[in-house]
Amino acid sequence: MTLSKSLYTRGIQCSKSLWLKKYNSEVLTPPDATALARFETGNIVGDLACALFPNGREIPYMEKKFTVMAELTREWMDEGLETIYEATFIHEGIVVMVDVLRVTPDGVEVYEVKSSSEVKDIYLHDVSIQRYVIESLGYTVTNCHVVHIDTSYVRGDALDLSALFSIVEVSEAVDALMSSVPAKLDEFEAHLANRDNEPSIEIGKHCKNPYECDAMHYCWKVQRSIPDYSVFNIFNLGSKNQIELYDQGIVRIEEIPDSYKMTALQRQKVDNWKAQRTHIDRDALGEFLSTLTYPIYHLDFETCQQAVPQWRGISPYQQIPFQYSLHIEHSDGTLEHREFLSPAGADPRYTLAQQLIHDIPDNVTVLAYNMSFERGVIEKLAQSFPDLSDRLKSILPNLRDLMVPFQKGHYVTPSMNGSYSIKYVLPALVPEMEQSYKLLDGVQNGGEAMNAYAKLATMEEEEQVSMRRALLEYCKLDTLAMVRVHQKLKEVLND
Repeated sequence: MTLSKSLYTRGIQCSKSLWLKKYNSEVLTPPDATALARFETGNIVGDLACALFPNGREIPYMEKKFTVMAELTREWMDEGLETIYEATFIHEGIVVMVDVLRVTPDGVEVYEVKSSSEVKDIYLHDVSIQRYVIESLGYTVTNCHVVHIDTSYVRGDALDLSALFSIVEVSEAVDALMSSVPAKLDEFEAHLANRDNEPSIEIGKHCKNPYECDAMHYCWKVQRSIPDYSVFNIFNLGSKNQIELYDQGIVRIEEIPDSYKMTALQRQKVDNWKAQRTHIDRDALGEFLSTLTYPIYHLDFETCQQAVPQWRGISPYQQIPFQYSLHIEHSDGTLEHREFLSPAGADPRYTLAQQLIHDIPDNVTVLAYNMSFERGVIEKLAQSFPDLSDRLKSILPNLRDLMVPFQKGHYVTPSMNGSYSIKYVLPALVPEMEQSYKLLDGVQNGGEAMNAYAKLATMEEEEQVSMRRALLEYCKLDTLAMVRVHQKLKEVLND
C-alpha cells in the first residue's frame, strides 16, 4: 500500500473514494476552474507561511523520488538544521511531506499550513498521519500545529504575516486520534489489496462532508441513477427522514407514501411534484410585486476574494466588488443599461462605489436576486469609505429581493426541482435565456468571472480586452435575466 497524507484524508472521508482515486480515477470529476484557483491559493499561502519560520531550507520536490527527498530530510536533520520546509518521511509505503518541521533538542514540531479560516476536523486527521509516520521512524513529536488564515486581519500599507496567520496548537486533539490510525490503515489496505473489487459503500452525508466528493456523479448518477430531483432535495442529506426513506429503497419523490409524516412545506413540494402542477399564490405574489415601484434598478455585483489581501483595508476572503450591471426597467417596458468594470491590478472598490452612487439615484427601487449578498457588499463599501457612506447607505432601505416569491413558495413549478436558486428559477420561467448563457464566450458563471478578473492584470493587452468584453457580457446577462423573471411574474399575475 502506498499512501500520501492527501490520500489518507480522502480515505477518512470515504474509503471507496480512495480506491477510485487509486484504481479508477477516470470516473472522478476533474477539478473545475474554481477548484484549480483554490489549489493555487493554497500554494501561495503555504509559501508565505514559511516566512513565519525563517532561516529554513526547502526539500526540493522530485516526482516519484520520495526516497531521495526523505534521505535529504534526514541528512539536514542530522546536520542540525532547525527548520525544514516540505520535510519528507516514509514508513511502510506512507509518504508525508510536512509543511514546516521545527527540530528542537526535545524532538520535532509539526506545522500544517491551510488556506482556510479555521481548524477543520479533517486537518487533525491530516496531522495525525504525519505524526504517525514520523514517530514510527523513531522520532519524538513534541507538539503539532495548524497554521490558518485569520479573517479578522485588516491589511495596512504593508502585509503583516504575523497578523495574517493564526497558529493553533492541536496536539491534544491529534493525541485523541492517534490510536485509531493503525485501524484506519488496516481498513484502507484491505480495500486496496484487491484492485478488481470496488468497495461497496452507500451514499450518504459523507459524500459532501467535509468536501463534495469528486466521485459523486459516478456514485449517485452512474451507479444509482439518483434523479436530479429526489428525496435528497426534499429532506436534507443525512437527516432522519432522508435516511429512513432511502433505507426503504425510496428515492423518487413519487414513491413517498401519502401517509408519510413531513412538514407543510415539504408536503406542498411533494404533492406539487406528484401532480406535476405549478403552484401560484396570487395574493402573495401580487403583494410582493406591489412593493416594486418604477423605475426598477436591477442590480448584480461580481466579486472576488483574496486569501492574502493585496490592498489596504481589505481582510482575507472579504467580498471585493469589481463589477456591476444595472438594468433600469421603466413602467412602459423600456430598458436602460449601465455597467462598471474596474481596471485590472488596482483596488476596485472606491471607483466602483463612486460610479454606483452616480448610477443609482435616491429613492428608487433596487432589485437584486438574493439581496443579502448585494446588501452586504454595499454595507462594507459604506464602512470602508466614510465620504461615500451616506449615499451608499441610502440605497439599502430601497433594496428588494426577487428571490422572495420563490423562496416563500408563492410561485413553484416542477422544473424548479424544489429550489429557489436562480440556477433553477431562470430556466423554469424563461427557458430561452438558458441558451444565452451557453453562448457566452469566456465567462459563463460567477466562478469563471472571479477567476478571469484575478488574472486580468497578467494578460496581454489583446487578451485583456477580450476578457473584459466577456466579463461585461456575462454580468449584463445576469441583470437582464432578472428583468425577464420579473416580467414573467407580472404576466402570470395578469393571466
